[in-house]
Amino acid sequence: QVQLVESGGGSVQTGGSLRLSCAASGRTYSTNCMGWFRQAPGKQREGVAAIYTGSSSSYYADSVKGRFTISQDNAKNTVYLQMNSLQPEDTAMYYCAADRWCDRVMVTATPLTWGQGTQVTVSS
Repeated sequence: QVQLVESGGGSVQTGGSLRLSCAASGRTYSTNCMGWFRQAPGKQREGVAAIYTGSSSSYYADSVKGRFTISQDNAKNTVYLQMNSLQPEDTAMYYCAADRWCDRVMVTATPLTWGQGTQVTVSS
C-alpha cells in the first residue's frame, strides 16, 4: 500500500499563492502517477493536476492551467502543487492522489489511493 500525507493548505485572499506538498511512503513503486483532485462542498470531485513520476509528463484541468504547477522531487517521493493567482472558486479540500494511471486522477478523480486532504480557502 501507499500512504500519502498532504500539507500546505490554508487561507489566502484572491490573487494569493499557496504550495501544497504530498509525501508518499510505502509501496511507491506500484504507482506511476501522482496528482491532486479537489472537492468543494456540494460539488463533485475534480481532477486538478497530475504527473507521471517516471516521464514527468504533467496534466492540468482547464480551470487551473497557467496558474497551477505540479512538480516532483523523486528523491523525497514528494509532489508539489504550486498554486498562484488563486480565486474564490479554487476553494475546496485538496487531496493528494496516487494511481498507475493519471486518467484516474484527472478524468474520474477516483484514484486507488488518496490522502486525508488539506483545505484551501480563497476569500474575495
